[in-house]
Amino acid sequence: MEFSARKIAEILNGTIEGNPDVSINQLSKIEEGDEGTLTFLANPKYTNFIYSTKASVVIVDQSFIPEKPIKCTLIKVDDPYSAFAKLLEAYNTIKLNKIGISDKAFISKNAKLGNDVYIGEFAIIGEKVSIGDNSKIYPGVIIGENVIIDKNTTLFYGVKIYSDNKIGKNCTLHAGVIVGGDGFGFAPQDDNNYKKIAQIGNVIIKDNVEIGANSTIDRATLGSTIINKGVKLDNLIQIAHNVEIGENTVMAALAGVSGSTKIGKNCMVGGQTGFAGHLTIGNNVKVAAQSGVASNFPDDSIIMGAPAYDAKECRKSFVHIRNLSKYAEKIKELEKNIEELKQKIE
Repeated sequence: MEFSARKIAEILNGTIEGNPDVSINQLSKIEEGDEGTLTFLANPKYTNFIYSTKASVVIVDQSFIPEKPIKCTLIKVDDPYSAFAKLLEAYNTIKLNKIGISDKAFISKNAKLGNDVYIGEFAIIGEKVSIGDNSKIYPGVIIGENVIIDKNTTLFYGVKIYSDNKIGKNCTLHAGVIVGGDGFGFAPQDDNNYKKIAQIGNVIIKDNVEIGANSTIDRATLGSTIINKGVKLDNLIQIAHNVEIGENTVMAALAGVSGSTKIGKNCMVGGQTGFAGHLTIGNNVKVAAQSGVASNFPDDSIIMGAPAYDAKECRKSFVHIRNLSKYAEKIKELEKNIEELKQKIE
């Protein structure tokens, strides 16, 4: 992909200072820029790099005035950071805009494919699968029977979707995601063995969801495990059977949610957080990283710790915990004083 500075300025509604015909084929950091790349200057701390960068084009603020000669072409905009973000999004859209079906893919005869679908090498599309318009199925993806995938959804390399699950519009599942594996259901027996409980439900992922690499979402025992609209899950997250995650909730890497727990809307969950099963977490709840959530919490709670409780109270406790050795020494000193007083009294 190659664009001129003039074309980029048109896209960003910016003004050019320098050569409008210089060609750009890649984006870069300002300190690492090379010929043929475009970068941006938004943070004043990086201003010195604009005089040494080898990048061909730099996006800058309208108010920027060089203090010494520069070699690059400038595109002046109202907000360099937002302008560069817009270019990143456009670049990524173009790069990922794959269309066509590989002759090395296996597609069931009764699968339904929408318009402008991409299916890569060695992908397997099972019986009665439906894939919506503009969806992208990358190499190595396996989709089981009766799966429904709506339009504009992307499944990256090696994603596995078990049978009977549903994925909405504009979703992105990154490499290695597994949707619809069995929930962890085993009944203890008298002989200390465990009998597997059949997991016959499914997973429903609604619109605008993004799921990070190697995350797993288990199918329900009965009913559905539900990931609601706008949810964003980081890498390496485990969602157990019959869990429901509310709209626009975000979870950082290595979090895990046990079976049948319900997490509300607009929650923020830190990395390595664990939720016990059968809990109800309200809306707008914030959970600090590495928390162990073992009880229900109402709307707007801010919690941390293991077990998790009110963040303010938890921070107060940490102050005392850091001083435990001092408290222990003080107690020893007080015990010694009491003993000496006892001896004098006697």
